Amino acid sequence: MSAHEDTTTTPPTTSSPAFPGAEKIPFTPTERSRTNSAPAVERREDGAANEPHHSRFGEHAAERVTAHKKAIQIAVKVMPFVGLAFSIALVAWGIHTGTLESLESLQAYIDSLGIWGPLGFMAASFASVMFPIIPAGLLVIAAPVLFGPIEGTIYNWIAVCAGSITNFIVARQVGMALIEAMFSEKTIEKYLGWTRKPGFTTAFAAAIVLPIAPDDLLCYLAGTTKMKFSTYTWIILLGKIPTLVAYGLGISALVTRFLPW
Repeated sequence: MSAHEDTTTTPPTTSSPAFPGAEKIPFTPTERSRTNSAPAVERREDGAANEPHHSRFGEHAAERVTAHKKAIQIAVKVMPFVGLAFSIALVAWGIHTGTLESLESLQAYIDSLGIWGPLGFMAASFASVMFPIIPAGLLVIAAPVLFGPIEGTIYNWIAVCAGSITNFIVARQVGMALIEAMFSEKTIEKYLGWTRKPGFTTAFAAAIVLPIAPDDLLCYLAGTTKMKFSTYTWIILLGKIPTLVAYGLGISALVTRFLPW
């Protein structure tokens, strides 16, 4: 070997994906949106890349959701009918026991439950925000009727905000997998374009205050974007107040006026 020959070898360069699993992502329209909204990868001082907001737990949960996607889709379609059947049974029970004879008798029964009345209501409202068991709008209207205008609005605000914030956290961990299982691709693509625009935060805040889009889907989609958790939380906490006051108190006043009580 000549003394002038270079004995060093250059290691082959391989391109690494922008984030774990990126090379395996199928490029369907919905899946492609996941890469569009993926957070930027920051670099540490040692040159290693920080992991995006999808944790190992989130990746495992996403795999489980994908594996049971069909079952989740069936459950989402069946849940509203289960909630409707439960509501009908509850009304039938109220008529049979005389609880629904008058507004005073209904409120007296709610008061007899003590703390379990508000807790049970908020649990049902929280669940309806996350899953379509009972239309959340019906519970928003019912709260002022059952607990009074002030207490009912407060219970609405706590439950709806807690459910909306939980939606964001779940979506941030699991990603698009759960959204694709719960909503149709047509519905997702309709509102997914909002997340691709620079003014998504402003549009999202407007959608929370005004009933111009499905809140549950937008809250899930917001969790897949780069929106800060603190920003999202403030939008929910402040934006839900005028909506709940106008929708809950306004319509509940009409309900109590025209019901034969």
